[in-house]
Amino acid sequence: MFTGIVEALGTIKSVDKRSGDVRLKIACPTLDMSDVHLGDSIAVSGICLTVVEFGQDYFCADVSTETLSLTSLAKCKQGDGVNLEKAMLATSRFGGHIVSGHVDGLAEVTSISPSARAVNIWLTVPNELARYIAHKGSVTVDGISLTVNQVEQQQLRLTIIPHTAEQTTIASWVVGQKINLEVDVIARYVERLIGYAEQPQTSKINSAFLAQHGFIK
Repeated sequence: MFTGIVEALGTIKSVDKRSGDVRLKIACPTLDMSDVHLGDSIAVSGICLTVVEFGQDYFCADVSTETLSLTSLAKCKQGDGVNLEKAMLATSRFGGHIVSGHVDGLAEVTSISPSARAVNIWLTVPNELARYIAHKGSVTVDGISLTVNQVEQQQLRLTIIPHTAEQTTIASWVVGQKINLEVDVIARYVERLIGYAEQPQTSKINSAFLAQHGFIK
């Protein structure tokens, strides 16, 4: 599990195609690798990948065809920058929100405009994911936990402060770019609970129960 608080910027050093899938080598000179072990998880621009080889300033990870079909890694190339976050510890400070590293789909950058020292970025999200986006809720884009400041049908607005832009790949985003999107997992579980609750069964969990206990309004 991750929090969406980017720890370091990395660079893709090589993309090794292997029988349909890919092995990435990622340089990460500013990421603390002292506590990393084989098999550990590291989020690469929001995608949970398993460390299969590592050194003091790099690690390698295999990317399956499933992951390639759903994420921006399908078009990654040598020299691309990526956001990095190691899996959180039970003793870590929870600075963002619950992030699984399982990308739901790709969003498209449709507008970038200044707002004082910040930047407003509008994204268009797939129709099937739009229902999980809520005003002032959380969303993960390229592994970054951000607050949704405005929602209009399939579009959402993010306001990026200078620190976030400097510490992540956001500064390099351009209109038309596809970025990894993970919706808030809590929204998915609430939808699942409501779906079961509305089916004939003996469970006491239904829409009225969830509303009474503050899960839905």
